[in-house]
Amino acid sequence: MKAGKVDFKIDKQGIIHASVGKASFSADKIKDNAAELIHVVAKLKPASAKGTYFQSITLSTTMSPGIMIDRATVEGL
Repeated sequence: MKAGKVDFKIDKQGIIHASVGKASFSADKIKDNAAELIHVVAKLKPASAKGTYFQSITLSTTMSPGIMIDRATVEGL
């Protein structure tokens, strides 16, 4: 994602859907891609948005339950 295009969709409830890697990627590469996605979305935050922009962050594969990510562990939020 750092070198390429960041592509994501937002549904009516404000949930962001994006791909951050494939099964063949290493854990470090997936972590870097997920962090870059979060930073890009944070940069796109409208100036009129007040308070906490991310209520929760969850990472999951296509057909599995999600894993909650602690917002404090993500740098720069």
